[in-house]
Amino acid sequence: MDGTFDRKGAADAPFYLPQGDECDVFAAAYTNRLPLLLKGPTGCGKTRFVAHMAARLGRPLFTVACHDDLSAADLIGRYLLKGGETVWVDGPLTRAVREGAICYLDEVVEARKDVTVVLHPLTDDRRILPIDRTGEELEAAPGFMLVASYNPGYQNILKTMKPSTRQRFVSLDFTFPRPEHEIPVVARESGLAEERVKPLVRLANKFRALKGQDLEEGTSTRLVVYAATLIAEGMAPDRAIRVAMIEPLTDDEDTKRGLLDLVTAVFG
Repeated sequence: MDGTFDRKGAADAPFYLPQGDECDVFAAAYTNRLPLLLKGPTGCGKTRFVAHMAARLGRPLFTVACHDDLSAADLIGRYLLKGGETVWVDGPLTRAVREGAICYLDEVVEARKDVTVVLHPLTDDRRILPIDRTGEELEAAPGFMLVASYNPGYQNILKTMKPSTRQRFVSLDFTFPRPEHEIPVVARESGLAEERVKPLVRLANKFRALKGQDLEEGTSTRLVVYAATLIAEGMAPDRAIRVAMIEPLTDDEDTKRGLLDLVTAVFG
């Protein structure tokens, strides 16, 4: 299957405003059966991008939010009791391999270590998924694509991706959109006029400049959309900013006061 965009899927695709050639890179990886790794901060649009591209390519999408307890069995499947019988139930990765779908592993480094081992034979020219419990060795159906993401700036030494795993993927580096892109995105998603969105984006970029100093993470585009949505619904801007762009970032009262000073500097 090639990377030709499905017309109906493109029309129905979730809104995503490209920042560069990432759509072309995704389509090329899909056409050439290459796994894709998305690297970037929380809330910068990685998940929306994958959903957008799956729709444009006309492929089903299985999204897995990875976490500390996610095991290989959660992805592959397991035997379950149903109606007094023991039956095998495919996990999302197995379903994607069988059906030729896109499987997206969000924050893959959060999963248990055995997950990485399962992915290796799917990320080289074999494109197979061994299922030890059933004795099957599934060949990926046409259209299958493995996409994974993680936030390299947030992970500690125990939550990094090994170079041997990273080098199995084509990789795209995501960051927060430039203001000329972020403003129309926030306006479209929230319903707030672009002129009123501009100071929110300016404030978000001031907060982002504090990452690694007073803040562990910068303000995500998602949080800017939340603040704009509340303002569009009639909430006072200072209150919307407090609940959507300050409280989610920190619990430290001194840091909050510093962020509020920046709000005053931007909004007056």
